[in-house]
Amino acid sequence: MSYVENFETALNKNYTTPYHELIRNAAYIGTPGKGILAADESTGTIGKRLSSIDVENTEENRRALRELLFTAPGALECLSGVILFEETLYQTTRDGVPFVDVLAAGGVLAGIKVDKGTVVLSGTDGETTTQGHDGLGQRCAKYYAAGARFAKWRAVLSIAGDSKPSELAVAANAQGLARYAIICQENGLVPIVEPEILVDGDHTVDRCADVTERVLAACYMALNDHHVLLEGTLLKPNMVTPGSDSEKISPEFVAEHTVRALMRTVPPAVPAIVFLSGGQSEEEATVNLNAMNVAAARLGEKKKPWSLTFSFGRALQQSTLKAWGGKEENVGKAQAALLARCMANSQATLGVYAGDAAAGEGVSESLHVKDYKY
Repeated sequence: MSYVENFETALNKNYTTPYHELIRNAAYIGTPGKGILAADESTGTIGKRLSSIDVENTEENRRALRELLFTAPGALECLSGVILFEETLYQTTRDGVPFVDVLAAGGVLAGIKVDKGTVVLSGTDGETTTQGHDGLGQRCAKYYAAGARFAKWRAVLSIAGDSKPSELAVAANAQGLARYAIICQENGLVPIVEPEILVDGDHTVDRCADVTERVLAACYMALNDHHVLLEGTLLKPNMVTPGSDSEKISPEFVAEHTVRALMRTVPPAVPAIVFLSGGQSEEEATVNLNAMNVAAARLGEKKKPWSLTFSFGRALQQSTLKAWGGKEENVGKAQAALLARCMANSQATLGVYAGDAAAGEGVSESLHVKDYKY
């Protein structure tokens, strides 16, 4: 029996239907003290990351970076899931051990990015919708057979200008997310619902909060219309912040606006909210997540039915990438940097992060990229 089979047997012990499996896996991913590493960058996107450290974008270099991440001593103890790109789902360590087995041995579920990127939505001023529904059921079944147990689909909404997002863009993306979610569940995968409101622009935190509430309300209406089992889903939203061209606000204000928006819109049936970092620096994302858990704790468990955790990509990898630099002799140093960030965010999910990981190359560097694409 493989590591994956052993892990699945323990994790899903006594489940009697596919819905029980979805509920168990979603709840497990949302375990307080753990979170998700998003390592699902497309070939083009990871090429930009590798280029920043003067490393060629080859399959072997991509594999080496992912092996560095997945085998970092102690890091998997802080994680419940890792999102993979399709290429990575089928890759192995240098010694031939499948990455899915490496993760399972560390008690971590493998996830998979299933969308095919964004396209311009006709009838709008350059707004987008996400493609990839064609053949999605067959792909999900294939990914489940390969060991994946959850999936990710990113919808993108612009808030730049008074007219965005349009009602058409909000509705189209909500419906797209709901269609994806029910297809995933029909094939055994927990869907992460990710309606990202881009930070690009000079909007205020109040405007971001208003749009976030409107978008999330539309998403949950669509999910219900498509008969999606909410207990077997996760939400991956943006934090409620001012625009990238506006002055920053304190973590306490970010927490206040974000938690309030979630309380107004996210049903208690959803087990966990796994935040994206949205171009924040590593440290900024961690501090804001910690402040949200501190704020939510004040409200009492009866008013905070879901755990608040992380699904970070760049905000877990930036200092690791800089420490590695593509050199074999730096692997240990890079893995130590990853562990520091994983531990910091693990503490942030419990509201006890004290800033211990604030030092280090790259941790305070802004990761914002305008109109970011995976």
